[in-house]
Amino acid sequence: MPHPLVDQLRFTRSEFVRGLEGVSPAAATQRLGPMNCISWMIGHLAWQEQRYWLDFAQGTVLLPALNEQLAYGMPATTPPLDEMWDAWRQVTAAADLWLDALTSERVAAPLMPGRANAGTYLLRNIYHYWYHLGEALAVRQMQGENGLPDFVGDIDGQAPYRAG
Repeated sequence: MPHPLVDQLRFTRSEFVRGLEGVSPAAATQRLGPMNCISWMIGHLAWQEQRYWLDFAQGTVLLPALNEQLAYGMPATTPPLDEMWDAWRQVTAAADLWLDALTSERVAAPLMPGRANAGTYLLRNIYHYWYHLGEALAVRQMQGENGLPDFVGDIDGQAPYRAG
């Protein structure tokens, strides 16, 4: 059984996907003022997962272009939606292999020498998803979309609290 924080990350990912259901390729690449476009947000979260769970934890980089184009502080881009979902799926699938093996002891240990523990990185990743999900839903509302998710989904059924 995965560590409880891994369950929370997976639930958060599913809420991110749910919040972006039905976004069109054109809408996903539209920038409104200084806000990031939705496709960038997807790629940026793939970059963060790659950074934490593949690079920091395992010393591997699956998709170097994420580091070059979507890392924190890089210039704004409007990448194609399908490419960003593909990158996100590849990275999260690769990350899940490592995340599935996490024990409570490993969660409490530094992710890599000189870094915070893996649990802190899990929390940072989870909160980063929620931040960008809110941003993405704001973009979709500004684009005139209606009927968007307006509350956290089935956490009781999918990721209820359980002690680690």
